Amino acid sequence: MSTTALLASSAGDHRVLTMSLFGGFVLLTLGITIWAGRQTKDATDFYAGGRGFTGFQNGLAVSGDYMSAASFLGIAGAIALAGYDGFLYSIGFLVAWLVALLLIAEPLRNSGRYTMADVLAFRMRQRPVRTAAGISTIVVSIFYLLAQMVGAGSLVALLLGIEGEAAKRWTVVAVGALMVLYVAIGGMKGTTWVQIVKAVLLIAGAALMTVLVLAKYDFNPSALLGAAAHASGKGSAFLEPGLKYGVSGTSKLDFISLGLALVLGTAGLPHILVRFYTVPTAKTARKSVLWAIGIIGVFYLMTLVLGFGAAALVGPKVIKASNAAGNTAAPLLAQHLGGGEGTTGGAILLAVISAVAFATILAVVAGLTLASSASFAHDLYANVFRKGRVTEKEEVRSAKLAAVVIGAVAILLSIYAEKLNTAALVALAFAVAASANLPNLLYSLYWKRFNTTGAVWSVYGGLVSSVVLVIFSPVVSGTKTSLFPHSDFHWFPLENPGLVSIPLGFLLGWVATLLSSDRADQAKYAELEVRSLTGIGAH
Repeated sequence: MSTTALLASSAGDHRVLTMSLFGGFVLLTLGITIWAGRQTKDATDFYAGGRGFTGFQNGLAVSGDYMSAASFLGIAGAIALAGYDGFLYSIGFLVAWLVALLLIAEPLRNSGRYTMADVLAFRMRQRPVRTAAGISTIVVSIFYLLAQMVGAGSLVALLLGIEGEAAKRWTVVAVGALMVLYVAIGGMKGTTWVQIVKAVLLIAGAALMTVLVLAKYDFNPSALLGAAAHASGKGSAFLEPGLKYGVSGTSKLDFISLGLALVLGTAGLPHILVRFYTVPTAKTARKSVLWAIGIIGVFYLMTLVLGFGAAALVGPKVIKASNAAGNTAAPLLAQHLGGGEGTTGGAILLAVISAVAFATILAVVAGLTLASSASFAHDLYANVFRKGRVTEKEEVRSAKLAAVVIGAVAILLSIYAEKLNTAALVALAFAVAASANLPNLLYSLYWKRFNTTGAVWSVYGGLVSSVVLVIFSPVVSGTKTSLFPHSDFHWFPLENPGLVSIPLGFLLGWVATLLSSDRADQAKYAELEVRSLTGIGAH
C-alpha cells in the first residue's frame, strides 16, 4: 500500500475527529465573517477594513496573507528533498520584505486609497492605466488562487478519505464557495480577522512540531542536521549549495531567475499591497511590515527545522512516494511525531496540522479574491466603465458580484488544473507581479518624468512576456514533470521567467517614457511626492 493510501486509511479511521476539526474551523471563521459583515457600512469598511487595524494586528494579517500553503507545505518539502537549496526559498521570501519595507509600504499608504492603481493613476490618464493595472491584478491573483485551491482540494481529499475525481472536484467547489462567502459577506474586515486567526494557528502548529522535532535530538540542531544528511543518502552534499541548483549552467540561471522573482515579486503582489490601506497612518503601515518581518522570519526558521526533521524522521523515499514534489512532508512529519501510522496520536496531530494548512489556504484565497474583486470594482467598473459616475453602494455591490465571478472562474480552472505544479504557479504569480507591477510602482513614486505610455507598456510588457515565457518553458512541456509531459514545444530553457521578464518590464517602462510624446504632469508629481513622504492629503 502506498504512503498516500496509508495516510488516507489513517484519516479514515479517525474521520469523526478530522471532520470535527475542519468543521470547527469553518464555523469559527464563518462566525467571524458574519460579525464583520455587520460592521461593514461603506466602501472604506469593505475595501480597507475601516482603516482601524493596529500595526500588530495588520502585521499578523499580512503574515497570514503571505504564509500560504506553498510556504508551509512547499518549503518544508523542498528542504526535505533538496536540503540547503530548498531553504533558499525561505531566504528569498523573507528578504523580499525589505523591498516592501524600504520602498513601498509608507508611500503606498500615503498615496493610494483602495488599490495599487490609485497610485499608478494619480498623475496619469486614468482609463488606460487603471485598465492595465486591473488586468494585471486579476491575472496575478488567479494564478495564485489556482495554486492554493488545487492544494486545498488535494489536502481535504486526503484527510477526509475522499476518492475519485468527481469527489475531489466537489471539494474544490466547496473551498471556492467558502472563499466567496468570506469576501462577499465580510469584506476586508472579515478577511483580515480570518487571516489573523489563521496566522496564530499556523505559528502555533509549526512551533509545536518544531519543539517535538528538536526534542528528539535533545535540542541539538547539529544532531538534527547530521541525521537529515545521513537519511537523505546524499551525505554532506545535502547541507551544501548545489544539490538542486548547481548541476548545470541552466539550473544556476534558473535559481537566479527564481530568486529575482521571489525577492522583487512580494512588493508587487496585489493582495499584499492592499493590506497597507487597512491601517490609519503610514507610520502604522511601517510598523505592520516590521511585525510581519519578525513573524514571518520566525516561521521560516521553523520551516528549516520541519524540513530537515522530515528528511531525518520520515525520509525522502517515503515523502516522494506520497508526493513527488514533497508537498506532504509536513503532514507526514506530524503523523510520525504523533506516534506514527495507525496510532491515535499520529491521527490527531496529522488532522490538526492538516486543518491548519487548510486554514492557511482559506485565508490566502479570501485575500486574493478580495484584492482582485476590489480592483475590478474600483479600477475597471467605477473608473473605466462608469468614468467615476458611480455611488459607493454601487461600487461595493459590483465588488461582491466580481468576487462571485472571480471565485467561479478560479473554481472552474482549479478543477482542470489538478495536475499542475503548484510551486510553478506561485512562482509565476511572483514573476508577473515583479515584471508588471513593481516597475510601475517604483517609477510612479520616484521618477518625475514617468508617463502614461511608459506605465501601459511596462504593465502589458511585463505581463505578456512572463506568461508567454512560462507557456514555452519546461514547466508546460518537454519534461516528465511538465503539464504536457508527452509534448515538447518549449524553447525557453528556464522554469521561471523572472530573469528575462523583470528587466524587460523595467526597460519597457523606461524606453516608452523617453520615446513617447506624452508629457508628465509635473504639478501632479510634486503633489504625489509630498503626499507619499508626509501623508498630507492621504485618505
